Amino acid sequence: MPKENLPEWFQRYEPSNFGEYSEKYKDIMLMTRKNGILEVKMHTDGGPLKYVWSVHEAWGKAWREIGADHENEVIIVTGSGDKWLVGDPDAWKVPLIQWSADAKLKMRMESQKLMENFVFGIDVPVIAAVNGPGVHVEFSALADITLVTEDVDFWDPHFLAGVVPGDGMGLVLQKTIGIKRAAYYAITGKRLDGKTAVELGLANEVVPREKILDRAWELAEYMMDRPRAARALTHGVLMRPWKQALVDDQVMHGNSITLGLCMDEVGPLERLKELKQQGRI
Repeated sequence: MPKENLPEWFQRYEPSNFGEYSEKYKDIMLMTRKNGILEVKMHTDGGPLKYVWSVHEAWGKAWREIGADHENEVIIVTGSGDKWLVGDPDAWKVPLIQWSADAKLKMRMESQKLMENFVFGIDVPVIAAVNGPGVHVEFSALADITLVTEDVDFWDPHFLAGVVPGDGMGLVLQKTIGIKRAAYYAITGKRLDGKTAVELGLANEVVPREKILDRAWELAEYMMDRPRAARALTHGVLMRPWKQALVDDQVMHGNSITLGLCMDEVGPLERLKELKQQGRI
């Protein structure tokens, strides 16, 4: 892989350091890089990533640092084991209405950066290898190419739990499968498996779990055979509709979910428990 050919006077003030940020986020992201291809494997103790508030904060920062490293020329994002990632119901143990004003603001601003920094902060092709079911699959659909297993479950559980579907998945559904389908899936909380996700335009290929990472690397190496400028500029063209969608709609979506939670005296956790007892989730 050829290095960037920059004159001495055009060097960067403080180049992003792979050793530093890969170490910083190692408890939630195992990063390896080979010939310009960065693999980011989300995890908790080697298994599926457990989505807690510290992860919520770290994700946005990690995308920004990864995107600032010009030695990352193609990026693969995947999960560990047989899950994309798993939610932690205890994150909602205290309803948002009881949070302090500063905690509410911090959560709201971090939520915005989860998708913004993934779309605006990364200037090279991204491949998402969704290795199984799990929550927060919205940003996998923002990748240039999205590979999935048969048992993935693209779904938006928010309205089921009495929450506005505004943290990103609702927007992704609207922009991929269409307004009417998006409304149906957002309101019913019905799940889309891998085959359906590909048919409706949320993903690109269904791949067996044991082969999904190999397929991601195959595509990444194919991309690396193209010129650096072609890769970066093509990614920019492909991301433009997502950038426009975030500018137009995501702030409103995010403010709506936050406002709704701030008026919810029961909280989603109690509703999720009830839904689980009913066998609906």
